[in-house]
Amino acid sequence: MWFKSGARRSYRQVRIKIARINSFLQEHVSGMSVVQLYNRERRARAEFRDITGDYRTANLRAIFYYAVYFPAVELVNALGLALIVWYGGGQILRDALSLGALVAFLQLARRFYQPLADLSEKYNILQSAMASSERVFRLLDREPHPVESEPGTADDGRGIEGPDSVADPGVQAVPVRGGRIEFRNVWFRYGDMDADAPPPDAENVDWVLKDVSFTVEPGQRIAIVGATGAGKSTLINLLMRFYRPQRGTIFLDDIDISTVPARAVRSRMGLVLQDVYLFSDTVVRNIDLGRPDIGPREVEEAARRVGVDGYIDRLPDGYDQRLGERGSNLSAGERQLLSFARALAGNPDLLILDEATSAVDSEIEARIELALEALMMGRTSLVIAHRLSTIRNADRILVMHHGEIRETGTHEELLSLGGLYTRLHRLQFAGSPSAA
Repeated sequence: MWFKSGARRSYRQVRIKIARINSFLQEHVSGMSVVQLYNRERRARAEFRDITGDYRTANLRAIFYYAVYFPAVELVNALGLALIVWYGGGQILRDALSLGALVAFLQLARRFYQPLADLSEKYNILQSAMASSERVFRLLDREPHPVESEPGTADDGRGIEGPDSVADPGVQAVPVRGGRIEFRNVWFRYGDMDADAPPPDAENVDWVLKDVSFTVEPGQRIAIVGATGAGKSTLINLLMRFYRPQRGTIFLDDIDISTVPARAVRSRMGLVLQDVYLFSDTVVRNIDLGRPDIGPREVEEAARRVGVDGYIDRLPDGYDQRLGERGSNLSAGERQLLSFARALAGNPDLLILDEATSAVDSEIEARIELALEALMMGRTSLVIAHRLSTIRNADRILVMHHGEIRETGTHEELLSLGGLYTRLHRLQFAGSPSAA
């Protein structure tokens, strides 16, 4: 028991230290340009030396348990053989035992102890494996979201109301009605997904969203603005079912999204993030993502509408060109345009843009804005933007501050209020002749 608890604990520490080493290497190799730009090589080397030193210490502690346990088993083996030689030698001197019988018994004793020695070594390996598997089991034991699965529904890959879907009393389908969105008294904070969440008026509770309520009618273009940390992206994460609110309800076309599978909700939406992720695959696969309802015609049409078809045609293999890791052989603007094509290829009912134009230059941004004017027509659109110049034509603007919607209205209406939006506008357009 001493060996089991001590070895398990030491091997657990070894795995933790290895994870720290891998994380440090991945982070600093990915950010090598930043490390070199700010002359952090020496500090990074010192930090890595400390981390590897901790790993060495943890590994030596694990080796100590093995170095004690395995020799202890060998010592028992040696003591047993010594006892046989001592007792058998005395019997030989008294002519009560032959030398051949003693040698045979020694060989039998060796064969008896050899499996024990092998078992002790395997037991040590088992303790190392159990320490490694604890973290995996901890993830496997986590309870999934209750509506992530689709009991009674065929997994046809098409989300909502596929032709093979089977009605189930516990799972609702989301009928396509145009994309009406409603947030009703939504409260949310990170780190607490339980139903027994603290009440809204509880003290020392850091709510990210506080009693948020608004409605987006089908076809409307809604912009969400606010300072960093105001809760803009959290709204999108809740709508996309990446998180669940502790209080309140979110409706999509008058259906509570918590009663339908997350896959069904997301299949209605096209999402474009600021940080574009492209896979090491062909251009066409990065646009259609293997969705069975998107063919080459839809891919090319989406690329044409966002204006990235010219870039793709100039590639050596066109749409079959393989991209580097995270699209490293494309510029930032080209990657962003590909993400637009990816979102639009499925002809979504809802279009969600999270800082979608912040990573492109002015020329490409102008091209994107022209394309979006046509693409958003007839679609419910949610736009999160720091650049207020990109949302002047929004049907309504929601101004968030510390998790609350403080102001709502059109661009001109909000400017006339002289509140938060006006201050944000002045900060961005100070000294600009078009600031008014």
